[in-house]
Amino acid sequence: MTEKQTILGRISQLTRANINSMLDRAEDPQKMLDQLIRDYTNSIAEAESAIAQTIGNLRLAEQDHTADLAAAGDWGTKAGAASKRADALRAQGNTADADKFDNLAKVALSKMIGFESEAKDAEPMIASQNEVVEKLKAGLMSMKEKLTDLRRRRDTLVARAKSAEAQSKVQSAVGSINLLDPTSEVARFEEKVRREEARVAGQAEIAASSLDAQFEELEDSTVDVEIAARLAALKGDTV
Repeated sequence: MTEKQTILGRISQLTRANINSMLDRAEDPQKMLDQLIRDYTNSIAEAESAIAQTIGNLRLAEQDHTADLAAAGDWGTKAGAASKRADALRAQGNTADADKFDNLAKVALSKMIGFESEAKDAEPMIASQNEVVEKLKAGLMSMKEKLTDLRRRRDTLVARAKSAEAQSKVQSAVGSINLLDPTSEVARFEEKVRREEARVAGQAEIAASSLDAQFEELEDSTVDVEIAARLAALKGDTV
């Protein structure tokens, strides 16, 4: 596992876990988003600290590498100076001192080779760490951009969540109204009124029939009286 995966991967996992936990127990969308922003801000701060430490270690390694190269150069210069001194002494016939300076040149060359080896061994690690640091910086920048976007969208998300909540309440209210539909009660009352109107109409019809019968009886009685009168008149004419 690379250092990039160790740092950002761990922080990303923690952040996702926090987000999932918040979503599972979310009641107030505004509080949830505010807490999400705080948690994500803390995650970014943790990532910045870890990345800063990684960069610091890289810079130390680069300084050591530069120092090794400088030391190798210094020892190379010393080796060259000692070798020249040995050649000069040998030319003068002073073999003993010439050998002494040649030995010093060898020691300097050994030191030079050691520092060169250390610098060469560090170069792949430094190159790799530089690549990791660039990826860490890019990942951190992406996190900051997401945080900026989240802050910008917070008000819109809160408004949408509240609107959805309001619509849900309206739908629940409508559902309750449907369950207690008043129109069914009105329909029952209307049917009751219609039945009462029909009963009254029936009574009126019965009353009208009775009155007609009385008038018919009266008419029959009048006819009988007229017949009797005319009959009496006929009898009077014949007397």
